[in-house]
Amino acid sequence: MSETLTGQALLHSPTFNRGSAFAEADRARLGLEGMLPPVADTLETQIARVHLQLETLDNDLQKYLLLSDLQARNETLYYAVLQSDPATFMPLVYTPTVGEACQKFDHVLRASRGMYLPITAKGRLKSILANWPQKDVRFIVVTDGERILGLGDLGVNGMGIPVGKLALYTVCAGVPPELTLPITLDVGTNNPLYLDDPLYLGLRQNRVRGAEYDAFIEEFVTAITELYPKCCLQWEDFANINAVPILERYKDRTCTYNDDIQGTAAVAVAGIYGALRISKEKLTDQTFLFLGGGSAATGIAELISEAMVLEGLTIEEGHARNWLFDINGLMVKSRTDLADFQKPFAHDHAACTSFVEAIEQIKPTAIIGVSTVPKLFNQAVIEAMSRINARPVIFPYSNPTSRSECTAEEAYKWSAGQAIFASGSPFQPVTLGDKTFVPGQGNNVYIFPAMGMAVLATQATRVTQDMFIVAAQAVAELVTQEDLDKGLIYPPQNDIRKASLHVAARIAERIYDKGLARVPRPDDIAAHIEAMAYQPAYPKV
Repeated sequence: MSETLTGQALLHSPTFNRGSAFAEADRARLGLEGMLPPVADTLETQIARVHLQLETLDNDLQKYLLLSDLQARNETLYYAVLQSDPATFMPLVYTPTVGEACQKFDHVLRASRGMYLPITAKGRLKSILANWPQKDVRFIVVTDGERILGLGDLGVNGMGIPVGKLALYTVCAGVPPELTLPITLDVGTNNPLYLDDPLYLGLRQNRVRGAEYDAFIEEFVTAITELYPKCCLQWEDFANINAVPILERYKDRTCTYNDDIQGTAAVAVAGIYGALRISKEKLTDQTFLFLGGGSAATGIAELISEAMVLEGLTIEEGHARNWLFDINGLMVKSRTDLADFQKPFAHDHAACTSFVEAIEQIKPTAIIGVSTVPKLFNQAVIEAMSRINARPVIFPYSNPTSRSECTAEEAYKWSAGQAIFASGSPFQPVTLGDKTFVPGQGNNVYIFPAMGMAVLATQATRVTQDMFIVAAQAVAELVTQEDLDKGLIYPPQNDIRKASLHVAARIAERIYDKGLARVPRPDDIAAHIEAMAYQPAYPKV
């Protein structure tokens, strides 16, 4: 504990405050006598009290705000509460609740967290970042707020995403919270609701584009690599026009990745591996049709193709088994509106503007929704998939729940219980007749916290594509036959810490094998990672 913190300053330090759990014997020397109720709590009692407080609240946004307030005043208790029941609390601190929290961020703001870098501060980013008190930052999640989940341009209100993501780095994989830094880059917003809102906290200007934007990103990355040379930079919720070029520009220069592109791809591939264990089929025999043609779709399609290469196909053959369908229909070579990153998945085929007709013509074994448009996997779509597949794979991955392409109940009902289902948002179990199905959630939480812990443990210099395939394989390994019998193709989230550490160890092995680690390889990588993992406990005083 810092020797300079006593009294009110100590009670207002989220890192060192323990609230009512300060021992009676410590209160006099720390200047806390009279400032707390006389009976000292245990951490376990405090956790129970927070559970009780949450039970009295009417909706998930209120619960999100209570937990945010707790994080701002007592980090140890915050993480102890989340770890006490991760399956319950992850949807409260991240998707789907974080979507509503971001939409209303400027109206419900309490304590500020992380750093905001406005484009009006260009030329001074390094000096501003130097204001952050922690000088050994290992993980930054950064957004420019343009494409928050499926909700669109939320400007600086998107800060809830980096904050939530980094909390899950800690809860799921044990990355120490003091090593993390959430950042929002404010380059303006094109959302008139916020530009006209007197409570909006960001720059009141339209988004900066082009060379000025690129120079701002370059200055930011340069500042980060100079100030925090061991840092891993995760890009989050950037629009396609920026997400793909940024990743291409920096992936070979520094330790960085884009979770929307690569993390989403890895969790999708993990679900595919799980689905194949149910259908008893080979990956190289599958055909995938995506509803949505942005960076998430192409990221998944590329990782599927690379996984197929590992099983004997060429990359071109892998690309040929992945099809994209967007607002203008099936992506075929004759179209003139395709971006470069979409062209590997544009094939020789007649134009088609009906998704159901595309299914009937291409005969995919799986459909993957990354459109952010709800209800597009309608009854006709599910029934078409069921006609051509004994076990159709239905993955509506768009977030939050309000944007899901279909619900679990719809998928199971319209497929007569034959669908192999996973979604981006959580759904409750579904009972049809005498059988109950437990829908899986293809949540990136299975990937990015583990990637973070692997990078931390190895001090990796780069994050590479094959590390995401390893992560997907490691997630699929954790699915038991009992899980599969219930239709569950992802491991249960109630044991996410164990799952994340397993995945982290597998990724770390690949990092060492590729010579990307900055530290010597330990004899037992899994034990080394487990020993490093943060556990919420009050520091000695």
